[in-house]
Amino acid sequence: MTTMTAAEPGLHIGPLRLDVPVVLAPMAGITNTAFRRLCREYGAGLYVSEMITSRALVERTPESMRLIQHHESETPRSIQLYGVDPTTVAEAVTMLVAEDRADHIDLNFGCPVPKVTRKGGGAALPWKLGLFREIVERAVRAAGDVPLTVKMRKGIDSDHLTYLEAGKAAEGAGVAAIALHARTAAEFYSGTADWSAIATLKQTITGVPVLGNGDIWSADDALRMVRETGCDGVVVGRGCLGRPWLFGDLASAFRSEVDPTVERVRHEPALGEVARAFRRHAELLVEFFGGDEGRACRDIRKHVAWYFKGYAVGGELRARLATVESLAHLDELLGELDPDQPYPGEAAEGQRGRAGTPKVPALPDRWLESRELQETHRDELNLAELSTSGG
Repeated sequence: MTTMTAAEPGLHIGPLRLDVPVVLAPMAGITNTAFRRLCREYGAGLYVSEMITSRALVERTPESMRLIQHHESETPRSIQLYGVDPTTVAEAVTMLVAEDRADHIDLNFGCPVPKVTRKGGGAALPWKLGLFREIVERAVRAAGDVPLTVKMRKGIDSDHLTYLEAGKAAEGAGVAAIALHARTAAEFYSGTADWSAIATLKQTITGVPVLGNGDIWSADDALRMVRETGCDGVVVGRGCLGRPWLFGDLASAFRSEVDPTVERVRHEPALGEVARAFRRHAELLVEFFGGDEGRACRDIRKHVAWYFKGYAVGGELRARLATVESLAHLDELLGELDPDQPYPGEAAEGQRGRAGTPKVPALPDRWLESRELQETHRDELNLAELSTSGG
């Protein structure tokens, strides 16, 4: 079956078997090959690319072609696509399969970002159930033997929930798994994820694995989600920001859950280990950006607050780390840290990343008046195929 058993821990997604039922959530500007490789060095599971726009991929834009690259160490290779036009999505899937660029493909129907939902994409799209079904059906056919999954939210807001109907449509279309972020688009990342929705979806979908996403800040959270909802696996997003070793914690926790004789290990790194992980991340970014140290260092800056959360690293040094210009400069700054400073405990735990506040989702005009796609919205959907990744 799809859930963990004593004889067979892990998770099956179509023909893929994961040793532990853990998936790295796609995050724009974060889950590039550098971060995926770093997380993989600590743990196990499936590590998904940042969201890539189907139209940009079909047009083979330089950025989209760069984002679908995987290092030879990345197995299985997982790519998430975003799209609103069934033909374009199918063409993008066909390309990935024909050119052997992915072992798993995920479709994004959960992005809450206004620039996406305003055009009817992301979390807004499943409201148009017929369009959702057509996109998924055509993508599954194009994928052939490559497992295709969907990731979605509960709906647009509490009055316009879509996840159960969309889940049944996706199961009927032949997807290999369904992931649910247990918030609506209106909630963005605020408040507390509604894990009861994951349980409801799991009870509704019986033919394929259901994965839960939302508020997994620790391995204990992941175990609790599985116990409380019955989900087959977990999808981890913001909880691993600045904490790639979380995947080691997750692997250890799930393995010891299946076999109590396996000792559970939890990473509580001293500051020196954090500094080494941060340096490794920067080094991998240099490789990802084709040797461009300046660009890699500009990218690593956004990770400073996440890595050093809770540690006694002064504001002045944090500010200098957030303006680092080269690996040599980075080494100089990291050399000022006390490598023996112990793990700060609770101060380093819990939520990370911006939660935002609840807001009325941006939608196309009169989008909610009908579950059927209106002709007036087709142009809006064409514009939704943004040439940038995000969400």
